[in-house]
Amino acid sequence: MSNRHTIHAQHHHFGWDNSNPPVLTVAPGDSVEFETVDASGGQLSASSSVADVATLDFAKVNPVTGPVIIDGAEPGDALKVTIESFIPSGWGWTAIIPGFGLLADQFPDPALHIWTYDAKGLTPAVYGPGGAVPLKPFCGTIGLAPAEAGLHSIVPPRRVGGNMDIRDLCAGTELYLPVEVAGALFSVGDTHAAQGDGEVCGTAIESPISIALTFDLVRGAELRFPRYETPGPVSRHFDAKGYHVTTGIGPDLMQGARDAVSGMIDLLGGLHGLAAPEAYMLCSACADLRISEIVDQPNWVVSLYFPKIIFD
Repeated sequence: MSNRHTIHAQHHHFGWDNSNPPVLTVAPGDSVEFETVDASGGQLSASSSVADVATLDFAKVNPVTGPVIIDGAEPGDALKVTIESFIPSGWGWTAIIPGFGLLADQFPDPALHIWTYDAKGLTPAVYGPGGAVPLKPFCGTIGLAPAEAGLHSIVPPRRVGGNMDIRDLCAGTELYLPVEVAGALFSVGDTHAAQGDGEVCGTAIESPISIALTFDLVRGAELRFPRYETPGPVSRHFDAKGYHVTTGIGPDLMQGARDAVSGMIDLLGGLHGLAAPEAYMLCSACADLRISEIVDQPNWVVSLYFPKIIFD
Protein backbone atom coordinates (compact mmCIF):
# COMPACT_ATOMS: atom_id res chain seq x y z
CA MET A 1 0.00 0.00 0.00
CA SER A 2 1.17 3.53 -0.73
CA ASN A 3 1.48 5.99 2.13
CA ARG A 4 0.87 9.73 2.42
CA HIS A 5 3.24 12.02 4.28
CA THR A 6 3.57 15.74 5.10
CA ILE A 7 6.73 17.85 5.35
CA HIS A 8 6.36 21.25 6.97
CA ALA A 9 8.01 24.43 5.74
CA GLN A 10 10.62 24.61 8.51
CA HIS A 11 12.34 21.62 6.90
CA HIS A 12 13.98 23.62 4.13
CA HIS A 13 17.52 24.20 2.93
CA PHE A 14 19.47 26.59 0.70
CA GLY A 15 21.49 25.19 -2.18
CA TRP A 16 22.01 21.63 -3.39
CA ASP A 17 24.30 19.36 -1.36
CA ASN A 18 24.21 15.58 -1.35
CA SER A 19 25.37 15.59 2.27
CA ASN A 20 22.19 17.35 3.46
CA PRO A 21 20.47 15.06 5.98
CA PRO A 22 17.12 13.75 4.72
CA VAL A 23 13.94 14.70 6.55
CA LEU A 24 11.95 11.71 5.28
CA THR A 25 12.34 8.38 3.50
CA VAL A 26 9.49 7.22 1.27
CA ALA A 27 8.82 4.17 -0.87
CA PRO A 28 8.01 4.28 -4.58
CA GLY A 29 4.30 4.89 -4.88
CA ASP A 30 4.15 7.12 -1.78
CA SER A 31 2.76 10.66 -1.83
CA VAL A 32 4.05 13.69 0.07
CA GLU A 33 2.51 17.10 0.72
CA PHE A 34 5.24 19.73 0.94
CA GLU A 35 4.74 23.11 2.60
CA THR A 36 6.97 25.71 0.93
CA VAL A 37 8.52 29.05 1.79
CA ASP A 38 8.27 31.81 -0.84
CA ALA A 39 11.27 32.54 -3.07
CA SER A 40 12.46 35.37 -0.81
CA GLY A 41 12.90 32.90 2.03
CA GLY A 42 10.35 34.81 4.08
CA GLN A 43 12.14 38.12 3.67
CA LEU A 44 9.14 39.59 1.83
CA SER A 45 5.55 39.50 3.06
CA ALA A 46 2.13 40.82 2.08
CA SER A 47 3.00 44.05 3.91
CA SER A 48 6.45 44.58 2.39
CA SER A 49 7.52 47.76 0.60
CA VAL A 50 9.98 48.34 -2.20
CA ALA A 51 12.62 49.23 0.41
CA ASP A 52 12.63 45.56 1.47
CA VAL A 53 13.62 44.47 -2.05
CA ALA A 54 16.82 46.51 -1.90
CA THR A 55 17.92 44.69 1.26
CA LEU A 56 17.25 41.10 0.16
CA ASP A 57 19.90 38.64 1.30
CA PHE A 58 20.58 36.41 -1.72
CA ALA A 59 21.98 33.70 0.54
CA LYS A 60 18.40 33.14 1.72
CA VAL A 61 16.53 33.10 -1.60
CA ASN A 62 14.82 30.10 -3.21
CA PRO A 63 14.68 27.77 -0.19
CA VAL A 64 13.51 24.25 -1.02
CA THR A 65 11.66 21.87 1.27
CA GLY A 66 13.34 18.49 1.82
CA PRO A 67 15.39 16.54 1.02
CA VAL A 68 13.47 13.29 0.72
CA ILE A 69 15.01 9.88 0.11
CA ILE A 70 13.15 7.64 -2.32
CA ASP A 71 13.98 4.16 -1.13
CA GLY A 72 15.87 2.13 -3.71
CA ALA A 73 16.70 4.99 -6.10
CA GLU A 74 20.14 4.53 -7.65
CA PRO A 75 22.26 6.51 -10.13
CA GLY A 76 21.03 5.84 -13.66
CA ASP A 77 17.40 5.57 -12.57
CA ALA A 78 14.80 8.25 -13.22
CA LEU A 79 12.57 9.60 -10.50
CA LYS A 80 9.02 10.02 -11.78
CA VAL A 81 7.27 12.87 -9.95
CA THR A 82 3.53 13.21 -10.49
CA ILE A 83 2.28 16.66 -9.53
CA GLU A 84 -1.07 15.99 -7.89
CA SER A 85 -2.37 19.30 -6.55
CA PHE A 86 -1.61 22.73 -5.05
CA ILE A 87 -2.96 24.59 -2.02
CA PRO A 88 -2.29 28.31 -2.72
CA SER A 89 -1.84 30.90 0.02
CA GLY A 90 -3.72 33.81 -1.59
CA TRP A 91 -0.83 36.27 -1.77
CA GLY A 92 2.37 36.74 -3.70
CA TRP A 93 4.91 39.23 -4.98
CA THR A 94 6.72 40.21 -8.16
CA ALA A 95 9.86 42.34 -7.96
CA ILE A 96 12.58 43.91 -10.00
CA ILE A 97 15.73 43.02 -8.10
CA PRO A 98 18.76 45.17 -8.98
CA GLY A 99 21.33 43.22 -10.99
CA PHE A 100 18.88 40.40 -11.79
CA GLY A 101 16.66 39.71 -14.81
CA LEU A 102 16.89 39.85 -18.59
CA LEU A 103 16.97 43.68 -18.71
CA ALA A 104 18.91 44.28 -15.50
CA ASP A 105 21.01 46.98 -17.16
CA GLN A 106 17.87 48.93 -18.14
CA PHE A 107 16.16 48.59 -14.74
CA PRO A 108 18.75 49.33 -12.03
CA ASP A 109 16.21 50.37 -9.38
CA PRO A 110 14.11 47.98 -7.27
CA ALA A 111 10.36 47.69 -7.76
CA LEU A 112 7.71 45.59 -6.05
CA HIS A 113 4.12 44.53 -6.70
CA ILE A 114 2.19 42.71 -3.97
CA TRP A 115 -0.59 40.45 -5.28
CA THR A 116 -3.66 39.19 -3.48
CA TYR A 117 -5.81 36.51 -5.09
CA ASP A 118 -8.64 34.08 -4.40
CA ALA A 119 -6.85 31.01 -3.04
CA LYS A 120 -9.82 28.72 -3.67
CA GLY A 121 -11.39 30.00 -6.87
CA LEU A 122 -8.10 31.17 -8.43
CA THR A 123 -9.86 33.95 -10.30
CA PRO A 124 -7.51 36.28 -12.22
CA ALA A 125 -5.32 38.44 -9.96
CA VAL A 126 -5.74 42.20 -10.34
CA TYR A 127 -2.82 44.24 -11.65
CA GLY A 128 -3.05 48.03 -11.75
CA PRO A 129 -5.98 49.79 -13.41
CA GLY A 130 -7.82 47.34 -15.64
CA GLY A 131 -5.40 44.42 -15.65
CA ALA A 132 -6.05 40.87 -14.38
CA VAL A 133 -3.69 37.90 -14.74
CA PRO A 134 -5.13 34.35 -15.03
CA LEU A 135 -3.51 32.05 -12.48
CA LYS A 136 -1.81 28.69 -12.98
CA PRO A 137 0.08 27.47 -9.88
CA PHE A 138 3.30 25.53 -10.42
CA CYS A 139 6.63 24.82 -8.76
CA GLY A 140 9.63 26.75 -10.04
CA THR A 141 12.35 24.74 -8.29
CA ILE A 142 12.07 20.96 -8.23
CA GLY A 143 14.99 18.59 -8.37
CA LEU A 144 17.49 16.16 -6.93
CA ALA A 145 20.91 16.39 -5.31
CA PRO A 146 23.83 16.32 -7.78
CA ALA A 147 26.59 13.74 -7.55
CA GLU A 148 29.30 16.39 -7.28
CA ALA A 149 30.20 16.94 -3.63
CA GLY A 150 29.78 20.27 -1.86
CA LEU A 151 27.23 23.07 -1.74
CA HIS A 152 25.90 24.27 -5.11
CA SER A 153 23.88 27.42 -5.75
CA ILE A 154 20.11 27.00 -6.00
CA VAL A 155 19.83 29.72 -8.69
CA PRO A 156 20.90 27.99 -11.94
CA PRO A 157 19.03 24.88 -13.16
CA ARG A 158 21.02 21.67 -13.52
CA ARG A 159 20.93 18.26 -15.19
CA VAL A 160 19.08 16.95 -12.12
CA GLY A 161 16.46 19.73 -12.30
CA GLY A 162 16.40 22.54 -9.78
CA ASN A 163 15.39 26.11 -10.58
CA MET A 164 13.94 25.35 -14.02
CA ASP A 165 10.97 27.79 -13.75
CA ILE A 166 8.91 25.75 -16.22
CA ARG A 167 5.37 27.04 -15.85
CA ASP A 168 3.90 23.77 -17.15
CA LEU A 169 5.08 21.87 -14.06
CA CYS A 170 1.52 22.27 -12.84
CA ALA A 171 -1.19 19.93 -11.56
CA GLY A 172 -1.34 16.73 -13.60
CA THR A 173 2.15 16.97 -15.09
CA GLU A 174 4.51 14.01 -14.79
CA LEU A 175 8.18 14.99 -14.43
CA TYR A 176 11.11 12.61 -14.88
CA LEU A 177 14.42 13.53 -13.23
CA PRO A 178 17.79 11.78 -13.68
CA VAL A 179 19.07 10.28 -10.41
CA GLU A 180 22.76 10.87 -9.63
CA VAL A 181 22.98 9.77 -5.97
CA ALA A 182 21.56 6.88 -3.99
CA GLY A 183 18.12 7.76 -2.64
CA ALA A 184 17.74 10.63 -5.16
CA LEU A 185 17.43 13.29 -2.36
CA PHE A 186 14.44 15.22 -3.72
CA SER A 187 13.51 18.81 -2.76
CA VAL A 188 10.93 21.33 -4.01
CA GLY A 189 10.09 25.03 -3.59
CA ASP A 190 9.93 28.40 -5.36
CA THR A 191 6.20 28.02 -6.01
CA HIS A 192 4.39 30.50 -8.27
CA ALA A 193 0.76 31.46 -8.77
CA ALA A 194 1.49 32.42 -12.40
CA GLN A 195 4.41 33.05 -14.77
CA GLY A 196 5.09 33.77 -18.42
CA ASP A 197 7.53 31.53 -20.26
CA GLY A 198 10.90 33.17 -19.73
CA GLU A 199 10.18 34.86 -16.36
CA VAL A 200 11.86 37.87 -17.95
CA CYS A 201 12.30 40.20 -14.96
CA GLY A 202 13.57 37.33 -12.80
CA THR A 203 10.46 36.87 -10.66
CA ALA A 204 6.91 35.72 -11.36
CA ILE A 205 3.98 35.77 -8.92
CA GLU A 206 6.13 34.35 -6.14
CA SER A 207 3.71 32.75 -3.69
CA PRO A 208 3.99 30.24 -0.83
CA ILE A 209 1.95 27.23 -1.98
CA SER A 210 1.70 23.70 -0.60
CA ILE A 211 2.16 20.99 -3.20
CA ALA A 212 1.21 17.29 -3.23
CA LEU A 213 3.49 14.92 -5.18
CA THR A 214 3.63 11.17 -5.82
CA PHE A 215 6.95 9.39 -6.45
CA ASP A 216 7.85 6.38 -8.58
CA LEU A 217 11.07 4.97 -10.02
CA VAL A 218 12.00 4.05 -13.58
CA ARG A 219 14.95 1.69 -13.36
CA GLY A 220 17.90 2.21 -15.67
CA ALA A 221 16.30 5.09 -17.56
CA GLU A 222 19.66 6.82 -18.16
CA LEU A 223 18.05 10.21 -18.81
CA ARG A 224 20.42 12.91 -20.03
CA PHE A 225 18.18 15.75 -18.82
CA PRO A 226 14.73 16.15 -17.23
CA ARG A 227 11.65 15.52 -19.34
CA TYR A 228 7.95 15.92 -18.58
CA GLU A 229 4.47 15.11 -19.89
CA THR A 230 1.54 17.50 -19.59
CA PRO A 231 -2.04 16.30 -19.05
CA GLY A 232 -3.54 18.55 -21.73
CA PRO A 233 -3.32 22.06 -23.26
CA VAL A 234 -0.78 24.35 -21.64
CA SER A 235 -1.86 27.90 -22.55
CA ARG A 236 -5.66 27.78 -22.62
CA HIS A 237 -5.82 30.19 -19.64
CA PHE A 238 -4.18 32.86 -21.85
CA ASP A 239 -5.38 32.01 -25.36
CA ALA A 240 -8.99 33.19 -25.41
CA LYS A 241 -8.45 36.77 -26.64
CA GLY A 242 -5.30 36.39 -28.73
CA TYR A 243 -1.95 38.13 -28.25
CA HIS A 244 0.09 41.22 -28.90
CA VAL A 245 3.48 40.06 -30.21
CA THR A 246 6.79 41.91 -30.44
CA THR A 247 9.98 40.50 -31.95
CA GLY A 248 13.75 40.74 -31.79
CA ILE A 249 15.76 39.77 -34.89
CA GLY A 250 19.51 39.28 -35.17
CA PRO A 251 22.40 36.81 -34.80
CA ASP A 252 22.25 36.64 -30.97
CA LEU A 253 19.26 34.87 -29.35
CA MET A 254 19.78 36.61 -26.01
CA GLN A 255 19.81 40.03 -27.63
CA GLY A 256 16.76 39.04 -29.65
CA ALA A 257 14.96 38.17 -26.42
CA ARG A 258 15.97 41.50 -24.89
CA ASP A 259 14.72 43.41 -27.94
CA ALA A 260 11.40 41.57 -27.97
CA VAL A 261 10.82 42.33 -24.27
CA SER A 262 11.86 45.97 -24.64
CA GLY A 263 9.46 46.33 -27.54
CA MET A 264 6.59 44.96 -25.48
CA ILE A 265 7.38 47.28 -22.57
CA ASP A 266 7.10 50.22 -24.95
CA LEU A 267 3.90 48.85 -26.47
CA LEU A 268 2.20 48.31 -23.10
CA GLY A 269 3.15 51.82 -22.09
CA GLY A 270 1.45 53.21 -25.19
CA LEU A 271 -1.61 50.96 -25.03
CA HIS A 272 -2.31 50.95 -21.30
CA GLY A 273 -0.27 53.75 -19.76
CA LEU A 274 1.95 51.42 -17.78
CA ALA A 275 5.22 52.76 -16.47
CA ALA A 276 8.18 50.76 -17.77
CA PRO A 277 8.89 48.91 -14.47
CA GLU A 278 5.20 47.95 -14.16
CA ALA A 279 5.14 46.64 -17.74
CA TYR A 280 8.39 44.69 -17.21
CA MET A 281 7.04 42.94 -14.09
CA LEU A 282 3.73 42.20 -15.82
CA CYS A 283 5.54 40.61 -18.77
CA SER A 284 7.38 38.37 -16.34
CA ALA A 285 4.09 37.22 -14.83
CA CYS A 286 2.22 36.44 -18.05
CA ALA A 287 4.06 36.99 -21.38
CA ASP A 288 5.71 34.10 -23.25
CA LEU A 289 9.11 34.24 -24.96
CA ARG A 290 9.37 31.94 -27.96
CA ILE A 291 12.07 31.14 -30.47
CA SER A 292 10.13 31.65 -33.69
CA GLU A 293 12.98 30.87 -36.12
CA ILE A 294 16.48 29.49 -35.61
CA VAL A 295 17.46 28.17 -39.07
CA ASP A 296 17.66 31.15 -41.40
CA GLN A 297 21.21 32.15 -40.58
CA PRO A 298 22.72 34.48 -39.73
CA ASN A 299 19.63 36.00 -38.04
CA TRP A 300 17.18 34.37 -35.66
CA VAL A 301 13.72 35.54 -34.53
CA VAL A 302 12.57 35.71 -30.90
CA SER A 303 8.95 36.69 -30.17
CA LEU A 304 7.24 37.84 -27.00
CA TYR A 305 3.54 36.94 -26.77
CA PHE A 306 1.49 39.14 -24.44
CA PRO A 307 -2.07 37.82 -23.86
CA LYS A 308 -4.75 40.38 -24.66
CA ILE A 309 -7.01 38.76 -22.04
CA ILE A 310 -5.06 40.62 -19.33
CA PHE A 311 -6.73 43.92 -20.26
CA ASP A 312 -9.85 42.69 -22.09
